[in-house]
Amino acid sequence: MTSNQSKKHIKVLYLDDEDNNLRSFKAAFRREYDVYTANTSEQAYDVIKSVKPHIIFSDQRMPVTSGVDFFNAVRQIFPDPVRILLTGYTDINDIIDAINKGHIYRYITKPWSEHEIRVAIDNAYDLYNTRKQLNENLDELEKSNHELSRFIYSASHDLRSPLATSLGVIRLAEHDVKDPLARDYFGKIEESIKKLDVFVHHIIDYYKNNKSENEAIDINFQNTIEEVIETVKSGLGSADAQIDTEINQENKFIGDEFRFRIIMSNLISNAIKFKKQDQSAARIQINIQSDLDKAIIVVKDDGMGILEDHIQKVFQMFFKSNNEKTGSGMGLYIVKEALEKMGGTIEVKSQTGEGTNFHIEIPNQI
Repeated sequence: MTSNQSKKHIKVLYLDDEDNNLRSFKAAFRREYDVYTANTSEQAYDVIKSVKPHIIFSDQRMPVTSGVDFFNAVRQIFPDPVRILLTGYTDINDIIDAINKGHIYRYITKPWSEHEIRVAIDNAYDLYNTRKQLNENLDELEKSNHELSRFIYSASHDLRSPLATSLGVIRLAEHDVKDPLARDYFGKIEESIKKLDVFVHHIIDYYKNNKSENEAIDINFQNTIEEVIETVKSGLGSADAQIDTEINQENKFIGDEFRFRIIMSNLISNAIKFKKQDQSAARIQINIQSDLDKAIIVVKDDGMGILEDHIQKVFQMFFKSNNEKTGSGMGLYIVKEALEKMGGTIEVKSQTGEGTNFHIEIPNQI
């Protein structure tokens, strides 16, 4: 509860069209609180702008606007003050609606008692301070989160160069070294570096996906898919994939090409990495049907598949299925996040040992 010594610093505004009520309120509480009064909403707005009150009281029934409507307008511009309604009428439906929508903190019926008003002011001021502290904590948290994200992105970006250099040196060494044991060691190091490189890629994609605005441009699905396939194969250092595409795009499609590339590169690379062990090459089918309303994208493979119990978990960050020996556990999480930014949806059907089918719908922003 607020101490008596600090109460004088509590700024209270009372709006009422009856001057007698204003005089009574100020006479009762001016020694304890910093009290301001107004008999029109225009005067009240001026007071709010100049003194920034902690608590606002308003009568419900006034000639021009109701107290509920006044508070609804005030909170759009001045959300911080705690709002309390005074009413001598049984406008219970309006009052309940105002409380539910956050227009007011509470209401007090007329004629009010001084004790009830004091309790309301003290409780409201405690709420005001709690909200203020919470907002300050949230600001600090957002700042820390932003700084952490920037650090992770910067560190990940800087890691790519030494990783690429190490991978190049290892591949050169594999050509020169003839000892089978040494070649086996180099092969294991190469695989580990590839995994780390994929993880770094995912961190960068995750950061860009969260920070980048939705940039809608004209997407040519045929050209984009060909470029994504080439990039994925090059990044994996292997062409062990048979990818068949069927694209039907008769109309212009406007969407976020950057996020579309992230989505498709993750789905294709997953299909390649998680082929069955006895497969010499992954077999992937990509079907895109686009019209003026939306694009429907199906990515189907005949790889390892996903365990039935894990179907609903694969889009969680860092989730890895029991039959998943590689990967960062971020790819499908990033896919889901990117689709949500585009207003799209994704469904997955899979059977262990038979393959996986991803069904995606993305709205056309044309």
